[in-house]
Amino acid sequence: MFRPLAASFFALLTTATAALADPPGPPAKPKQVVIISFDSAQDIAQWKRSRALAARTGAHFTYFLSCVFLLSPETRKQYTAPHKQPGRSNIGFAASKEEVAERLEQISLAAGEGHDIGSHACGHFDGKDWSKADWLSEFASFRHVLENAYSINGISPEPPGWRDLAAKAAVGFRAPYLSAGKALHQALAADGFRYDASGVSRGPVAPTQSDGITQFSLPLIPEGPKARPVIAMDYNLFVRHSGGFDRPGEAKAFEERAYHAFRATFDKEYGGGRIPFQLGFHFTQMNDGAYWNALERFADEVCVKADVACISFRDYVDMQDRAREAKMGG
Repeated sequence: MFRPLAASFFALLTTATAALADPPGPPAKPKQVVIISFDSAQDIAQWKRSRALAARTGAHFTYFLSCVFLLSPETRKQYTAPHKQPGRSNIGFAASKEEVAERLEQISLAAGEGHDIGSHACGHFDGKDWSKADWLSEFASFRHVLENAYSINGISPEPPGWRDLAAKAAVGFRAPYLSAGKALHQALAADGFRYDASGVSRGPVAPTQSDGITQFSLPLIPEGPKARPVIAMDYNLFVRHSGGFDRPGEAKAFEERAYHAFRATFDKEYGGGRIPFQLGFHFTQMNDGAYWNALERFADEVCVKADVACISFRDYVDMQDRAREAKMGG
């Protein structure tokens, strides 16, 4: 007779204990994603500096390469831009065959370290009026130059696996001058690109999908004493601060402004909705390196956090694809 009573008492005790236990907390926040990218990827010293930053922080970056920097003055006519004569470029070419060889080495090292090699087209022309066919021609030029860079420039030996690396690279794109339109989008979809990072948004926004392409946008972020919005890219800060002319005497002040703009936007997302935060840079030391110094301070602080993921665009797209596959499979 005591067994039913004991069982009832145990059930009551279990229910009471569960009622007294702490209620389940809110679901864990996702990691704060930070995506840092570099356009044109020209200067060898900046390749090394960025890779060193990645090595000490655990970050992965995206390098949007301009293919003209894989052509020397002697081989520049291997590239013909839409509606231009062969050998024309808005940003020049590599200085020499030897420089091309150094850059190819940096690309191989970066890819081997898990970084993302994207396309910034070739000659840095404004393609706002280009047709779909024009863009497809530019994409074909990029791939031809990247895959054949060693043979085009007479650099030997070509490393084993280079062509495989080159063929699998450039799944993402950023338009020169961020000049995008319908024809570009059609060409990207037709050419099998997985993402486009040519957009601009009013603030950090979640990437969207269209025609199988993930669309990313550099955000406008508050900056300076009046917190006026500016695109989160070093060149736009350079124009804001000094009209696009170097003022090295004010470099430290510009660095502080840039750093605080980066950190304030990050902190807002980190403490809030954790929308991915994107930053864009070039391999140019504008205002005596003010913006690179700000970037390094920022990355050294945030990329080492356990709940922050400083990843490339390609990493993010891979992560989203895995999540979709898991959801469909479940």
